[in-house]
Amino acid sequence: MKEPVLYSDALENIVADEEKVHQGLAREFHKIITATHRDNGWADRGVHAKSHALLEGTIQIHDDLPDVLAQGLFAQPDEYSVVVRISSIPGDPLDDAVSGPRGFALKINNVKGELLSDNEGVPVQDILLVNGPVFAAPDSRHFLRTLRLLALTTNRFNGFKKLLSRSLRALQKQLNRFGKSNDMIGVLGGYLPTVPVGDRFFSQVPLRFGKYVAKFDIVPSSESFRRQQGMLIDIDKNPVAIRQKLNHFFSEYGGEWTLRAQLCRDLEENSIEDATKVWSEDDNPFLPLATIKIPPQDSWSKERAERLEDGLSFSPWHGLTAHRPLGDIMRARRVMYPFSSKLRTRLNGCPLHFRVSG
Repeated sequence: MKEPVLYSDALENIVADEEKVHQGLAREFHKIITATHRDNGWADRGVHAKSHALLEGTIQIHDDLPDVLAQGLFAQPDEYSVVVRISSIPGDPLDDAVSGPRGFALKINNVKGELLSDNEGVPVQDILLVNGPVFAAPDSRHFLRTLRLLALTTNRFNGFKKLLSRSLRALQKQLNRFGKSNDMIGVLGGYLPTVPVGDRFFSQVPLRFGKYVAKFDIVPSSESFRRQQGMLIDIDKNPVAIRQKLNHFFSEYGGEWTLRAQLCRDLEENSIEDATKVWSEDDNPFLPLATIKIPPQDSWSKERAERLEDGLSFSPWHGLTAHRPLGDIMRARRVMYPFSSKLRTRLNGCPLHFRVSG
């Protein structure tokens, strides 16, 4: 196994027209958020609008990590409180029958160390993940093309989206039988509606990892979560079937996920800028860092949504300088996430915070 690549500011390749692309992304986010506000009376996030679970628990940093993993937040064993938000990716709160990939937003509270300026002094580390290994576009220019299409269909053609999703899910099931699952079919609405606690989630794009660079993933590690792997939810008759399934599950069970890191070991094989490139695990496995522990709880309610969702902001740029986001997509997110938060604050009249008050 190769030695990990050392972090350097020179690892990023910033192109000349990025600011213009970011302005285009902001325009499309504005269309999506104002459309949901106009139609639903509430401005949702530009992406990941619909939550399925809002969870509170802890993260335990593992003891005796080797030096290559004992970096940044993970330099010393410690325990922190966390908030976990499991969501669907679209910017409009679609019925669950439109089945796409899910997001996993992890907020770690009261972290120690030098903070990014974006934190405004609030000691949190946010890690955002999706249950697919790579991003849907290689860079922000290609993502802008996709976002334009999403903006045109926000809160529109919902009946057609359900029919398309049902057809794509049937196709995905057939492909799975032959071991040929197609990620793009999943993105378009053909994601098989598994129970999210059994899913594997990926950061998809890299972050600084102290002296090094890494991607993160999260895998179920408790028996209670692993038993749910591959289990399907009937989503065609209940618009909030996933939320209700998780609420029922967490009313009886808690569980654990393991947070892991995959180090960048070859700049040609482990791209920093191209978000569609998989970092092969053949000679570069994900290595355990910490355990996220979630006790039984009410995983979703209106009161919980007001406290943990409506007033809370997540961003990959909320964190330690030791875990600075890297690459084109992450640089775009540095503009898009605060833009979305400020627009939602203005439209909803509800200030957004980096962590739960109190």
